[in-house]
Amino acid sequence: MCGRYYIDDETARELERLVRHLDQRLKISGKKDIYPSNQAPVITGYQNEFSAELFTWGFPGFDQKKLIINARAETALEKRTFKESLLNHRCAVLAGGFYEWNKQKEKYTFRRPDKSPCYLAGFYKEFQDGIRFVILTTDANESMKDVHHRMPLILNEAELDAWIFDDSQTELILHKVPGTLHKETEYEQQMLSFL
Repeated sequence: MCGRYYIDDETARELERLVRHLDQRLKISGKKDIYPSNQAPVITGYQNEFSAELFTWGFPGFDQKKLIINARAETALEKRTFKESLLNHRCAVLAGGFYEWNKQKEKYTFRRPDKSPCYLAGFYKEFQDGIRFVILTTDANESMKDVHHRMPLILNEAELDAWIFDDSQTELILHKVPGTLHKETEYEQQMLSFL
C-alpha cells in the first residue's frame, strides 16, 4: 500500500530536468507531504515528450465517500474501474520517498539508496471534478517485507519512457520487482529477550 509520500527540492530538480516546459504552478519548494485527495505533480507524455500535470490523488470510491488511491499491479488490467486508464493514461508519480507503517504503528520512510527521486507507476482518469491519479502497488520486496506486505510499483529511470509511451511494455512492467530501498525510522520498538 502507499498512503503518503513526499516531494522535496531534489524532486523539483528532477521534474525540471525531465520536463522541458514546466508550468510555474508545478514548481516545488521545500519538503511537502502528499496525502490522498491532495493535488500533486505527475509525469505524463505528450507527443513523445515528458510533460508534467497537476492531478488529484485518488479516484472517487464506489460509495463516493472513500477514495481509491492504489491499484494492485497484478490485477489492475482485470478491473473495469482501472483497465482503460491503465492501457491509455499511464503516468509516473515523482516522489522523494514514501512512508509506511508497521503493525505497531511505527512510521518508516523509504527512498532510493542514492537519495534520487522515486518514479511511482500510476495512471489517471478524468472525472467531473478534474483529473485524478492512482498509484500501482505490488508485493513487497526484501526492503519492505518486515514493515508491510505491499509497496508502490517503482520504476527505474530507464523504464520511465517505456511505461509512459510504449503500450507493449505495460504488462511486463506491471510484473517487475522494484529495486532495493533505504529504510529509516525515528523510533522503533525493540524487543529484549532476558535469560
